[in-house]
Amino acid sequence: MELITNNVWMMICTALVFFMHLGFAFLEIGLTRQKNTINILFKNIFIITVGLLLYALIGFNLMYPTWGPNAAGYLGDFIFGISAPLKEGSLDLSYNEGYTYWTDFLFQGMFAATAATIVSGAVAERMKILPFMIFTLIYVGLVYPIAGSWKWGGGFLDQLDTPFYDFAGSTLVHSVGGWAAIVAVCLLGARIGKFKNGKIQAIPGHNIPLATAGVLILWLGWFGFNGGSVLSADPELTSLTLVTTCLAAAAGGVVAAFVSTILYKNLDLTMFLNGILGGLVGITAGADQMSPTDAIIIGAIAGAIIVFAVSLIDKLKLDDPVGAIAVHLVCGIWGTLAVGIFGNLAGIDQFLSQLLGVGVYAVFCLSTSFIIIFTLKKTMGIRVSEREELEGLDAHEHGMEAYPDFRLNEH
Repeated sequence: MELITNNVWMMICTALVFFMHLGFAFLEIGLTRQKNTINILFKNIFIITVGLLLYALIGFNLMYPTWGPNAAGYLGDFIFGISAPLKEGSLDLSYNEGYTYWTDFLFQGMFAATAATIVSGAVAERMKILPFMIFTLIYVGLVYPIAGSWKWGGGFLDQLDTPFYDFAGSTLVHSVGGWAAIVAVCLLGARIGKFKNGKIQAIPGHNIPLATAGVLILWLGWFGFNGGSVLSADPELTSLTLVTTCLAAAAGGVVAAFVSTILYKNLDLTMFLNGILGGLVGITAGADQMSPTDAIIIGAIAGAIIVFAVSLIDKLKLDDPVGAIAVHLVCGIWGTLAVGIFGNLAGIDQFLSQLLGVGVYAVFCLSTSFIIIFTLKKTMGIRVSEREELEGLDAHEHGMEAYPDFRLNEH
């Protein structure tokens, strides 16, 4: 009975994490311009569909090389890994104490696509669709599972004397996407009109209500993102995780709104929204280890970080239309380090392990994403033409509009 309860909870969480992709899509199109809506939606749908297929063919067994029937080493037999139980003629319910092999695959597969989704927001409105698709294939298919194996797959970061700790992916998911995002933004350059005569020009999104809906959907989905990472339906630990997740999100939003109001003298809804997301990203590394008070502090600091990080990114002439770098990279780093400062694991040894993990992932993700994107830039180009950018990617890359004018023909 316990196995069934745990497995059902994990499947519910899988559905919630899947639902997050709608939140990412709404947030991204809401914070960008109408003329690029189809392009952004196409990328988001491509990421989740191809991401799942890649995870089935390669990623799952590459990320967890010592798990399941294909345990054959990091570069072992990982092709078509998820068909292994059927080859053996059994759906082994003893695969794990809390859930089945298939539930594990699907839950982890939902995480895999998120890293590329983060990059999609950062490069919105000026990156060619084909190079982005190629980048997604390599980054989701190889880079993410290799990076994930170092901790979640029992790799060297998990075998340190004081193991690196990342409960649900502040680094393994969010920073992995964030490091690639900053490389892509640097190699792409800013959108036309973003910086004029050395001054920052705001480029408003076309649908802030849709962006707000996206953030609320993401918050809901985080119940599955963090709650499912308990890997069981343990009532005490699951409840604590959901409480810390919610409190960090709330604190992040409130503090971001407060700080931005003091600095800029206006009640900025987009900063409020990104503060919520920053709090969520920040708590993700240690949601199961924190007290409610710890969670509020971590979320509040993340909310303040968002405001200053967005300002710094603008001053560095980096154009990130949705604030992905500030939210996922900067707050991902903060949340990872916070594990060594707050909660049950606080201590200098744990902090140093967290710092090591941040550094290792930074080097690996920066180098791999640079190699991929720089190669694409030199071989096929990664940026659309000036005309395409000004007229919109929807018309030039997709031949359709997101909001066509349905006027009746006059006779």
